[in-house]
Amino acid sequence: MIFKVLLGISALLFGVAVYYFVIWAWTKVLGTLSGGPEKRDKVRVGGGQIVRKLIKMTGGLVAGFLKQDYEQRIAAKLVMAGEPEGVGPLDFFATQFLSAVAFLIFALIFSLFFAFRPVNFVLVVVTLTFFGFTFPHVWLRDKVAQRHQEIARALPYALDLLTLSVEAGMDFAAAVSKVVEKGRASALVEELRLMLNHLRMGKTREEALKTLADRVNMPQLHQFTSALIQADRMGTSLGHILRIQSNQLRMDRTQRAEKLANEAPVKMLFPLIFCIFPTVFIVLFAPIIYQFVVGGV
Repeated sequence: MIFKVLLGISALLFGVAVYYFVIWAWTKVLGTLSGGPEKRDKVRVGGGQIVRKLIKMTGGLVAGFLKQDYEQRIAAKLVMAGEPEGVGPLDFFATQFLSAVAFLIFALIFSLFFAFRPVNFVLVVVTLTFFGFTFPHVWLRDKVAQRHQEIARALPYALDLLTLSVEAGMDFAAAVSKVVEKGRASALVEELRLMLNHLRMGKTREEALKTLADRVNMPQLHQFTSALIQADRMGTSLGHILRIQSNQLRMDRTQRAEKLANEAPVKMLFPLIFCIFPTVFIVLFAPIIYQFVVGGV
């Protein structure tokens, strides 16, 4: 019995090690998703370079299994997550296979430790392998949500600066350039810098704004770009439209904060009932029960 418990603890520790290894590998290879050039430099050296070579080698083996529609969906998500340097859909697909293999090895060791029946053995192996294959999707989804949140926080400030620049007499391209120059470093500034490059390359304002909205794929930016495109078509003053959009974004941000504040008590119920209350009951009633048992003896 004690031997099985020790084996179970060992298997659990090994599972935790595998889990953090997968996170470490993704952080090394796709660290550019949440950072700038300084993180790209870190990826090029050390363990990140070894992991990248492993993924490139695996990508060559599994390239034939990558379907075109799946590749397009992954490419769109990678763009939404910040378009990491040197990481494409095939690299992502290869990492899914590596993650599945890592969790498969853990599942086999875990099942052998506990000597599961054949049915349970198959269930554990299939479940953990499937989780390993889908884990990169969960990681990428979180990175996309993190980047969207960063853009949502920076958008009101950038929009205010853009509004002031346009109302001061600058044209749209010059105003965007001022936002890129004076704005704080963020994912939004990177996207605006890319849009500014598109404008300088000869794209129309409408094409550049549509490209920005499609790349980020975020409701607030879709609303912002649609309003600017409509104003450009109708000949409406950009300063007036930008002022309205700025006020609307701040109202939405306030409403979202109020919504999160109202949801907080509901989210606190689970840890309150299952974590805090049992501890309080143990502290209060354990001495009484102990005295009762000892006294009964």
